[in-house]
Amino acid sequence: MQQFIDKYDFAGKKAIVRVDFNVPLNENFEITDDTRIRAAVPTLKKVLEKGGALIIMSHLGRPKGVSDKFSLKHIVGRVSERLGVPVQFAEDCMKAESQVAALKPGEVLLLENLRFYAEEEGKPRGLAEDATDEQKDAAKKAVKASQKEFVKKLASYADCYINDAFGTAHRAHASTALIAAYFPDDKMFGYLMEGEIKAIDNVLHKAQRPLTAIIGGSKVSSKLAVLKNLVGKVDNLIIGGGMGYTFIKAQGGHIGDSLHEDELMPDALAIIEEARRKGVKLALSVETLAANEFSNDADTKLVSPYEIPEGWEGMDAGPASLAAWEEIIMNSKTVLWNGPVGVFEMEKFAGGTLKIAELLAEATKKGAYTLVGGGDSVAAVTRMGYADKVSYVSTGGGAMLEAIEGKNLPGIAAIRE
Repeated sequence: MQQFIDKYDFAGKKAIVRVDFNVPLNENFEITDDTRIRAAVPTLKKVLEKGGALIIMSHLGRPKGVSDKFSLKHIVGRVSERLGVPVQFAEDCMKAESQVAALKPGEVLLLENLRFYAEEEGKPRGLAEDATDEQKDAAKKAVKASQKEFVKKLASYADCYINDAFGTAHRAHASTALIAAYFPDDKMFGYLMEGEIKAIDNVLHKAQRPLTAIIGGSKVSSKLAVLKNLVGKVDNLIIGGGMGYTFIKAQGGHIGDSLHEDELMPDALAIIEEARRKGVKLALSVETLAANEFSNDADTKLVSPYEIPEGWEGMDAGPASLAAWEEIIMNSKTVLWNGPVGVFEMEKFAGGTLKIAELLAEATKKGAYTLVGGGDSVAAVTRMGYADKVSYVSTGGGAMLEAIEGKNLPGIAAIRE
């Protein structure tokens, strides 16, 4: 039975909380962006304020085993600072029994990186490149067998389980999905997870119309399932970024050297036809800022995306495209944005993406519900100082994409079951 964090009695109990503290570190192991830590603070403080003790677990990076580079010891100080209480550290997540037993109400223990153990992800490690299928199968079975003990040990530390790691909700890992079964009457979402689920629900199931989705990024292949799911749900579908050139070439456009995927042109045409059939306005770029090389120092010119000269490539949305999209966005009641509409990492070609961030802030001010997700989109609203001027900024790029695809996320299902 799912519990709710606001109503749960944490007094005298130990709560094990899965957070996403996969934060960026520089070469001196200093945190360069603690957004994910700050996002988890309300949930963690709730447990402490209600008389509980905290056991925090997370992953960091993609280690292939124990590695100082990926140790969570580097973030203990910042977590302590954000929580306002000293944070103890368990150097091995599987050998923390004595520290857990000594934990008193109001105290906090951070476990070492869960991914130091292959059992967290449930994938075998160290297989030889020439391993046979039989050896691979045997290794998988061995990890799955030991994974049960791994989960059981983590669960033994606590009286209740909270999942507040939306960024890993799409993974059926030990700490995000399997552990919940050990807390049938004492499992719940943290505030961050609740917020993410509500935000996606507001767009996919409870949207005020007109509903507009802005999907950008470099490749159709990375967002094909998203596009297929959205074309039947939205009123307007804006497609920008590198993926737009596949749609344009599929319709006979001349795109020069622009990024595209020939093998996905039939899919692009099918999406165009589906939009037409369902009365969805599909808005591609009508003006492109093209460059004569993939460089911030390249020569540029504005051209039609259907008539890009050979040797040139589309790098950003032009003013006419942004004007057309602005009209759609400003007349929408709900807007979802995932993915840049240009080569955002280059200053010269970041303008279009930054303009979309500005438009979403304006639309929100007018009363629209706006949801932003995906690394570059989030970076754009943050850079413009608009993170608090849109309705919701998602913390989980991959998880958000899979939710928009219509998939059932394991980390969410495990709590609701």
